[in-house]
Amino acid sequence: MATVEQRIAERLGELEPVHLEVINESHGHNVPAGSETHFRVVVVSRAFEGLRPVARHRRVYELLAGELAGPVHALALQTHTPEEWAHGGRVAESPPCLGGGKREAS
Repeated sequence: MATVEQRIAERLGELEPVHLEVINESHGHNVPAGSETHFRVVVVSRAFEGLRPVARHRRVYELLAGELAGPVHALALQTHTPEEWAHGGRVAESPPCLGGGKREAS
């Protein structure tokens, strides 16, 4: 059986990405070990040319509707065209999780 990470990568293959990273960030959250609930996705595709960021994200959400309705709790997206990626594209760092009792009392 494919992992959630593998299913995400497979579904995003429809965008014919020139660069794709599916990063499981679940370990940084208050979830059981081995969880697949929090992901960062970096996808670079010509399919995004001429689209604003909101339209790009909607396209990804459409492709991942099953995962978002089920096991995926959080999805951080970085969507770029090949030209954008070639001019300084990089994977942004996620902020630390402050949920589940990790927030410091003020």
